[in-house]
Amino acid sequence: MILFGVLVLAGNLIFSTLGIQVSWWEIWRLWPVTVLSIGLFLAVLPLLFRGNRGLGALFIPGIPVLATGVILFIASMFNIWWVWEFLWPWEVLGLAIGFGLAAFWMRTPFLGIPAIIIGLNGLVLQFCAVTGMWESWAALWAIEPLAVGLSLMLVSVTRRVPGLMAVGLTFCGFAAVAFVGMSTLLITGWWVFRLIGPVLMIFVGLLLLLANLLRRPVASPPIAGEGAA
Repeated sequence: MILFGVLVLAGNLIFSTLGIQVSWWEIWRLWPVTVLSIGLFLAVLPLLFRGNRGLGALFIPGIPVLATGVILFIASMFNIWWVWEFLWPWEVLGLAIGFGLAAFWMRTPFLGIPAIIIGLNGLVLQFCAVTGMWESWAALWAIEPLAVGLSLMLVSVTRRVPGLMAVGLTFCGFAAVAFVGMSTLLITGWWVFRLIGPVLMIFVGLLLLLANLLRRPVASPPIAGEGAA
């Protein structure tokens, strides 16, 4: 309501006083400011009440709404609505950033899992939207196991679960192998797999060996009466 009042006041008083002729249509092209305000309100509210960490969940809807407002403002002000064709992945990236900020603010590492998965997908979607190379998903699908692996590694570091680190490294290794393999297949063809196949087997074996070495041995509990003996 305050923003609408400011717009009307600007049209009725300021512009007329300065002798600036502005049509109401040009003024109302600022309507995306309302969407920006909603997103900004949701994103700033946790900062105003720092004692209530539960409000960090407002970052999840707030950042995507803020991203929507930015796109709408650009499209409305410059009358370039086709910009949605290239900037719509900002919605996905905004959601990922919202989850990441919520995870940091609420001290909840598990919220970092959707932040990583959605964020990597958003980056790939933005790349495809700008370049038009949607066929690159034939190789870029490897970001899915990569995102899962990074998420498991994040939980392992924050929660000190060594076993998840090994599983996360395995997922990341599989993602790297899949990306290299599919990229090579798209460029050269099937014959190259006669050489890559054995190399991939060696790489995965070494990765599993490394993951096993990183696992810390669990100390066995002392036997009753052993201390007295």
